[in-house]
Amino acid sequence: MSVLNVYDIEKRKVSELELSDSVFGASIREHLIYEVVKMQMASKRKGAASTKGRSDVRGGGRKPWRQKGTGRARAGTIRSPIWRGGGIVFGPTPRDYSYKVPKKIRKAALRSALSLKIRADKMLILKDFPMEEIKTKIFKEVLDKFGLKSVLFVLDKSDPILEKSSRNIKDVKMMRSEGINVYDLLKYDNLVMLEPSVKMIERALLS
Repeated sequence: MSVLNVYDIEKRKVSELELSDSVFGASIREHLIYEVVKMQMASKRKGAASTKGRSDVRGGGRKPWRQKGTGRARAGTIRSPIWRGGGIVFGPTPRDYSYKVPKKIRKAALRSALSLKIRADKMLILKDFPMEEIKTKIFKEVLDKFGLKSVLFVLDKSDPILEKSSRNIKDVKMMRSEGINVYDLLKYDNLVMLEPSVKMIERALLS
């Protein structure tokens, strides 16, 4: 098992934590990471593009002229697709782009992404992050002590004070352990986890 130091917010080492090699020392499977990120990006697509067909366009209730005897081409409605202002043929309609990959693949990709952070020395474990009031300045000072800029924070439980103190800082995202995902692990340079959240993630990925 690999061992990481555990720090307090003053950057003092307070203990060590053993990490499961099955989660944080897994082989890097890039093709699985690609598949899961592609799934997440597809799920974010709105798919709201829409046009109106001839049955949706307003007007055109009557026949514009009689069928025969005018010398003009036959026409049944002014909302025909070949008329100006008519309906659109084969235009886009709202659709859902999301899809799912098997849970086994999602877990394997997440283990690979976590192992990447360990190998790149981009993972930090904090004992806790005590804050008595909402103060962005104090939160930013802690980041500066560790030299962190682009950071994903993983908490073991909801912490409104910590979440509100960080929300106005660029390139910082706060989430609970059950929400950790491959896309965010790759998007942010550094991963900071509170000590209790590490074991929660290990249990989830080894189950």
